Amino acid sequence: MQWETVIGLEVHVQLATRSKIFSGASTAFGAEPNTQACAVDLGLPGVLPVLNEQAVAMAVQFGLAVHADIPEVSVFDRKNYFYPDLPKGYQTSQMYHPIVGAGDVEITLDDESTKRIRIHHAHLEEDAGKSLHEDFHGMTGIDLNRAGTPLLEIVSEPDMRSAKEAAAYLKAIHSIVTYLGISDGNMAEGSMRCDVNVSVRPKGQEAFGTRAEIKNVNSFRFVERAIAYEVERQIELIEDGGKVVQETRLFDPDRDETRSMRTKEEANDYRYFPCPDLLPVVLDQAYLDHLRSQLPELPADKRARFQNELGLSAYDAHVLSASREMAEFFEEVQQVCGDAKQAANWVQGELSGALNRENLSIQNSPVSAHQLGELIRRVLDDTINGKAAKQVFQALWNGQGDSADAVIDAKGLKQVTDTGAIEAMIDQVIAESPAQVAQYRDSEPEKRGKMIGYFVGQVMKASRGTANPQQVNGLLKEKLDALL
Repeated sequence: MQWETVIGLEVHVQLATRSKIFSGASTAFGAEPNTQACAVDLGLPGVLPVLNEQAVAMAVQFGLAVHADIPEVSVFDRKNYFYPDLPKGYQTSQMYHPIVGAGDVEITLDDESTKRIRIHHAHLEEDAGKSLHEDFHGMTGIDLNRAGTPLLEIVSEPDMRSAKEAAAYLKAIHSIVTYLGISDGNMAEGSMRCDVNVSVRPKGQEAFGTRAEIKNVNSFRFVERAIAYEVERQIELIEDGGKVVQETRLFDPDRDETRSMRTKEEANDYRYFPCPDLLPVVLDQAYLDHLRSQLPELPADKRARFQNELGLSAYDAHVLSASREMAEFFEEVQQVCGDAKQAANWVQGELSGALNRENLSIQNSPVSAHQLGELIRRVLDDTINGKAAKQVFQALWNGQGDSADAVIDAKGLKQVTDTGAIEAMIDQVIAESPAQVAQYRDSEPEKRGKMIGYFVGQVMKASRGTANPQQVNGLLKEKLDALL
């Protein structure tokens, strides 16, 4: 039997407000445990929440960015359940009237095809604290610093049919929220994580299979691996005569498997009811228009501009617009050097390779966008050749110069374009290579093109790599052919 995978994601995005969603406590990451939890976060008697206006604005901006319906009225609800890191005994969320309605996101797949994934809704809620299990000798520690941090939960429709599509969707959401500046998207620090809903069904069947929810997956790679394992587990279970149980599971990246955590609750298990301490949020058109006017150029628009105005390929435009930092770096390089294609090649090639080797983000690149743009400009104006350019890049990377020009001068890498000087080197190489000259002369005409490489290499060696390769090739061919 052929099986079809059905996937939906619930993406939790921590909003980049300085204070929490219902209190004035700080949201800064990395503080000592329980130093950023106030009376409201602790749920002490007599305290009342006050809604963070910036969290509302950020949620609405996301909705506008994904072409979503923005309801005039949204309402906060209490979601009742017990967790040790949720001292109030309930989470303030939005069940029935979320702040963002239906929208959609376009994803780009490996073959450069696109697909539109529908968003069911996005709602605001507060995060819970964090349970700490290490170094407590069989006990659990509770850190409430994260309690009350504003979250935007983005719920997709079950429109994805493969792990690749799910990862592409998650990357698209990451791009949007970071372009908007509403989240840093740092998955390692928990600023963005997702719950993955996975089910399988026989191909051609309309009804969905029973789904399992994999909680709190915090990397693009882990999403793919968790889905791959879960799909295989469910198919094997069904084909062996068993049934998939609706449950919550955890992904263990060390063992590359999902494990059962608990049976999945239904909405009525949480006894949702409107929060009596918070008024409904009412948004007028003037407010929406104001937020719309503040939207930056978004990834899809930037991709289109890179293709239409700068002449980049769809692939290059997609890679370079994936993150706001990458796009801004590329654009500065392009503006300095004046050649979009060469800028794209260097950013995706030499620079990205060096960043990956050193495990650095582009924000921490030792070579600045301006330095790289100047380097490319010196290649384009024939000041240096491609081989020398790599030496200059490495020197800049190692902090051995403030600019490409300074490195070129210090290392004597300026390209030799003086025809007389090049001819003198060619004459010397020919004179010192009688066997190779004879071989060239006696070869079939169609083979001489490959044989000239020996002479080019010797001339480049004699010039310490500074001779213009195009001039060397042309002059060599003239001189060797004159000997035929």
